[in-house]
Amino acid sequence: MTTCYAVFDTVLGFAGIAWNDAGVTRFQLPCANAQAATRSLFRRAPDAEAGVPPPPIAQTVDAAKRYFAGEKIDFSRVTLDLAGQDDLSLEIYAAARRIGYGETTTYGRLAKAIGRTDWEAARAVGQAMAANPVPLIIPCHRVLAAGGKIGGFSAPGGVETKAKMLALEGVELRAEQRSLGL
Repeated sequence: MTTCYAVFDTVLGFAGIAWNDAGVTRFQLPCANAQAATRSLFRRAPDAEAGVPPPPIAQTVDAAKRYFAGEKIDFSRVTLDLAGQDDLSLEIYAAARRIGYGETTTYGRLAKAIGRTDWEAARAVGQAMAANPVPLIIPCHRVLAAGGKIGGFSAPGGVETKAKMLALEGVELRAEQRSLGL
């Protein structure tokens, strides 16, 4: 199955998307330039070829542009291909997709949402969020550390990007929440 990619401009910079016949396989949050977005996509999808997005992917690209321009967008129906992800990560990603626009949860609460209460579950959620192949579509930016602190963010721009995305959604973090809290 061929994987294709496209890089596109948003209000916050250049983003990228990779897909195959089964759905979106990768999403690159905005970075400073198209070359950086392309390089980042290739690290995650090294065999991808440049392509013209088919209609469902073009709709996702358009939705992403509108999201970064400040429009309330729901990505929960975007078809994904998460082949290669373990069962626990898939369960975590499914739960994360239910976190609505402008809402947040914590790693621990997301672990409880999948029926896990052991202390290692919150860590597993954090690891799944850090490895999220399709940030924004699986809204890992809406998952915070204990006490509502911002936690980490592995996308370009780190926690500043996470804070910007939350601000786009109307989520205001107090100064004490902006510290990592890890």
